[in-house]
Amino acid sequence: MNKNYRKIIPAVVAAGVLIIGGTSAYLTDRDSVVNEFTVGKVSIDLQEPSWNPDDHTEMVPLDEIQKDPQIVNSGSNDAYVYLEVTIPVRDVITAAADGTRNESAATELFSYQINDQWKLLEQNKNDTSATYVYAYQKVLKPGETTQTLFDTVTFANVIEGQIDNTSFDIPVNAYAIQTNHTASADAAIDTQVQEAYQKYIRQNSTGESSS
Repeated sequence: MNKNYRKIIPAVVAAGVLIIGGTSAYLTDRDSVVNEFTVGKVSIDLQEPSWNPDDHTEMVPLDEIQKDPQIVNSGSNDAYVYLEVTIPVRDVITAAADGTRNESAATELFSYQINDQWKLLEQNKNDTSATYVYAYQKVLKPGETTQTLFDTVTFANVIEGQIDNTSFDIPVNAYAIQTNHTASADAAIDTQVQEAYQKYIRQNSTGESSS
């Protein structure tokens, strides 16, 4: 929401003294200045133009799935933007490319190839998921759209009978941070996005440790 801050500055000018018939008359003037300040807005939209959930209800190993997250700057300020992707992990047996059976292991069920304007910022893994945060390597101006993070995801070559008839999600979250006063303006872009992201993390930290 935009807020207007108004500051009234009176300007009083004593124009001199005019003596008429022994009575002093002070010629004065008064004016005011209104200074209007409009607060900007950081706003983004997360889109996946090629994603159609109805196309992926009967997956088989090595299926390639259309999924192409991208961010639109729908606000009025420049922003650093980030995408967070969470991939499900399961302890499964997979097959190598030549068909060789691998030992059971914690496996990310989907893989993808990121596009060149994105860079991995951090990653966290546990027994059930792997979460990756990527930073866009450009300042995103109002009205602009990022390059897609990736265009497809590929289902792992899981040997049948282990996770049949199971549904999985690939959550994607988008974040935006104002560019003003959040990073060193003369630093390289990868340093800027890192600095801004760390400030975002500290600002939104609850102070509680996560397990």
